Amino acid sequence: MHITKVELQNFKRFTDLTIDGIPADAKLVLLIGSNGSGKSSVFDAFEIMNVATREEGYSEYEVSESRVSLRKDKNIPDHVAISVAGHTQDLHPGSFYGRTSFRQLPRLTRTQLGSSLNFIEQDSDRPRSYIDRDERFENDIEQISQRILKEIFRSEVSSKQLKATYIQPINNALAKIFGPNETTKLSLIEIIPPLEGKVAQITFQKGQSEIHYNYLSAGEKEVINILFNLLVRRDQFTDTVYFFDELDLHLNTKLQFNLLKEITENWIPENCQLWTASHSLGFIDYARQYEKGVMIDFDDLDFDQPQTLFPQPKDQLDVYDIAVPKEMLFEIMKDKKVVACENQNAEFYNLLALPNTIFVGMKDARSVFLQVKNDPRYHSLRDRDFISDTEIERIESAYPNHHILRYYNFENYLYHPDNIAEVNPIGFNRDTYIEALTQYKRSRYDYILPELVSSRQTYEEFKTDDKLKDKSTDSIVDDFKIDDFERFYKFFNMKNQHEKIDPSLGKIPQKRLVQTAWFRQQIEAVLNR
Repeated sequence: MHITKVELQNFKRFTDLTIDGIPADAKLVLLIGSNGSGKSSVFDAFEIMNVATREEGYSEYEVSESRVSLRKDKNIPDHVAISVAGHTQDLHPGSFYGRTSFRQLPRLTRTQLGSSLNFIEQDSDRPRSYIDRDERFENDIEQISQRILKEIFRSEVSSKQLKATYIQPINNALAKIFGPNETTKLSLIEIIPPLEGKVAQITFQKGQSEIHYNYLSAGEKEVINILFNLLVRRDQFTDTVYFFDELDLHLNTKLQFNLLKEITENWIPENCQLWTASHSLGFIDYARQYEKGVMIDFDDLDFDQPQTLFPQPKDQLDVYDIAVPKEMLFEIMKDKKVVACENQNAEFYNLLALPNTIFVGMKDARSVFLQVKNDPRYHSLRDRDFISDTEIERIESAYPNHHILRYYNFENYLYHPDNIAEVNPIGFNRDTYIEALTQYKRSRYDYILPELVSSRQTYEEFKTDDKLKDKSTDSIVDDFKIDDFERFYKFFNMKNQHEKIDPSLGKIPQKRLVQTAWFRQQIEAVLNR
């Protein structure tokens, strides 16, 4: 189930709120905004829809009173509606599954089995509102314990199989979230149910120490709580909108990113959608990078007036202002050069560890240029593409903080013969490689040149100032036609081409190719011009 539109009228803070334009395939919807901006109120609306789909112990009076208490104006009816991609039928029980931000259990208290009811299918142990404490965790522990006991007594399942079902998924996730370092990683080693007046023994290993759940940090407990909950319940909610308020509680930036990535990609079922609310840097960074993630910005809006919100563009660094205001960012980075670059190249550029320099990935070359054009405190680094030598000079003169690679793209540097020669893979011959490149270029000539004109029409630098553009493309065509390597290689796109030229190059990790002295010198030269 995937929500594409939400409408809330006379509901809590909202006079008339519409959230629209959510792609039908969006798996993650991140509501961003400062504290008190109204993000969690959307989840109260989801809970209203959740109650409406279930037949349980809510009397008409209780439901009615709940609805009235959530109205902005008690004398006017509210309106809560959602649009769901691909659904022609009414919502079903299990269409929603939510967790409040008050879910952490500081210590285990239950000392016997049998306290829980048949709660999973009806989700009957959920809190009644989003200001109540969510106390599902010990129910989840008990459910895991009961399942293990049933499998032991009703089948011939081995301890190895039990660990593969209940222990290993948790440990795989913990390694991805907290890291695989043997001295610091967290691993679940046993689950013993509450028996003989003692609380459950949920024991973890960290380095050489064994640690009971009660003595984990707040952030570790937060992660364990979420993982146990999904391990127990996700098979019951496979056509569902999951909504977890403040999923990032007590976690640092790196762990925030890792947690949201792990939960979204590996724990939320494929036909489901996760909504969460945050103003944390790690969550914003992941949602910005994730192809099926969208961000809805609630910050600094007057909800006494009608508001229609759409997913935020991912090609603007301004979305980070919620977590780190721009003025604070540049104060923190006052001795550093913040460089906007294309796509996922930031990960590789940052491996260079250039002095006082940090790279931040953007959607494309257009976004990179607009970032530095609109805020010259940034630097930028874009692929050359089909930009001539004279055009580079004009552009960099007009925008001194805007830097352009001297070869077609990032991959041209990785697979330049001088760079590969420094890595020195077995059997590599520089002259033979250049000849193979030249031959391949000739075979692609008729395919590549037609792209030249159409590609150049998209360059934002030329749209901004036509005077930066050459009157003809003759110099580019001349360079590409000639067999002089350094002339044609400037305009030869090496992205996804290296293995066609030399299949053995695919065996060299790109991170290794980035860490050569040649590569470093080339990038430093571009940035220092």
